[in-house]
Amino acid sequence: MPLKHIYISCTLLVLSAFALSCSHSTASQASARKEIVHKYSPDELREDFDVMRNILEKFHPSLYWYTSKDSMDMLFNAYRAAIKDSMTQQQFGFSVLAPITTAIRCGHTSFSFSKKYNEGMRGLRLPSFPLFLKVYEDSMIVLGNLNRKDSAIRRGTTIMGIDGQSVEQISNTMFRYMPTDGFANNINYIRLSNNFPYYHRNIYGLKKTYQVNYIDSLGQIKLATVPLYEPAADTLNRPKRDSTVRAPRPPKPSRSQRMKDIRSLQYIAPGNSIPSASKIHGGTMVMTLNSFDGHANLPGFFRRSFRLMREQKVTNLVIDIRSNGGGKVNHYTRLASYLKAEKFRVADSAYAIRKGFGSYGKYFSMRTLNAIALGMFTAKRDDGNYHFKYWEKHVVKPRKKDFFTGKVYVVISGPTFSASTLFAHTMKGQQNVTLVGEETGGGAYGNNGLMIPNITLPNTAIRVRIPLFRLVQYQHGPKDGKGVTPDVNVGPSGIAAVNNIDLKMKAVLQLIQSSNGERIPVAQER
Repeated sequence: MPLKHIYISCTLLVLSAFALSCSHSTASQASARKEIVHKYSPDELREDFDVMRNILEKFHPSLYWYTSKDSMDMLFNAYRAAIKDSMTQQQFGFSVLAPITTAIRCGHTSFSFSKKYNEGMRGLRLPSFPLFLKVYEDSMIVLGNLNRKDSAIRRGTTIMGIDGQSVEQISNTMFRYMPTDGFANNINYIRLSNNFPYYHRNIYGLKKTYQVNYIDSLGQIKLATVPLYEPAADTLNRPKRDSTVRAPRPPKPSRSQRMKDIRSLQYIAPGNSIPSASKIHGGTMVMTLNSFDGHANLPGFFRRSFRLMREQKVTNLVIDIRSNGGGKVNHYTRLASYLKAEKFRVADSAYAIRKGFGSYGKYFSMRTLNAIALGMFTAKRDDGNYHFKYWEKHVVKPRKKDFFTGKVYVVISGPTFSASTLFAHTMKGQQNVTLVGEETGGGAYGNNGLMIPNITLPNTAIRVRIPLFRLVQYQHGPKDGKGVTPDVNVGPSGIAAVNNIDLKMKAVLQLIQSSNGERIPVAQER
């Protein structure tokens, strides 16, 4: 059941921000701002809820994979019964939809606000819990404090609890609103660490003050009263700027910069920092892949990179996929074909439970393309499901040209998800491959995806992601809800977070150094 405090709304605060900003907004933006505070009737919300439930029950391939049908039915009924009053999108999303989608334990099943709501939120600074925190199982480290005058709680301070709840209690509460694959919660610690104020505001609501337990410089646990961060008050304390002078817009990044943000390749030569010269033989290359996106020309990037490594006789390759949330399956298989010594397949099984959308098609995004793909690439089997034959049968063979035979270090973490988890699972166990870092957020046994359309709910226009295929990995292990585990575990560190030290990359370079007997400095710690 949802916690009562989840229903606390920041409506009045948003309204005040709306009033201040409308005079500077276009009519379209003003209309979008109104959507933030618009309340939908219980009948409208129940209709949206029923549409979502019906679609989940008819189309989701793994609705009962980790949560039994009886339990899901109980949750559906309980949260529908909780819709008694009008709600904003924020209230409906976090108090009703988030707990339901999270209970499925599918990282590709989640909700997002309507496009109009997001347009209204653009550029809007809301009151919030003031502390940005690096979250661990038993403590939290302050990375930033929006209340800049608060001298007691500063960067590096250890937090032990908030408003009478321990760190473990807070994490367990918040995790009930954050989707995961199975029980691989490592990704949620990173989500909270990236934007703790956002999740705290939406899950716990807002208060004028918070009681925070922290450890002072003498190692004593102290209690501090921390005020709500209020942007309007913060703005009044800032030096006035000439209103006639507009700050220039930041230049749009070039295509090459956008590509570099997705994928890059750097040298680390023995005994030197990363050089700019290309004619250095041996040493180590670091390939950073932040996505297997279809817009990054990855096949060409892989082709050029492995040709260069062959020409330069590179002996060690580090593949950093810590921030890779996935993308196209054929891009992961393309990369693996340069590295995997044996032929492999993507899936033991990959299937949808329906082939068409029927009367629910009007709610699905890209329904025509998805319907064509389902019709062309799937076939009904004896189990009654529609199997994606290509990914079940297609064999990926090692490449003969530019195949890499040196040592490979794959850096993984919680945000390693979907297709990048498939890659980590494919490479794990090979003699020359070492996985370094933390458990992936994507499931090691399998996940749901391949086609992941949004459904748009009829009244609120809130969007819910619905994966159409269940994929069980090739040569999978037990269905225990865990992610792919590293061979060398390098967990988080408060000191490293505060000082921007990249412990995982340091560990990789130390492994290479001990293996090769050479000194490899850290070119950049982040």
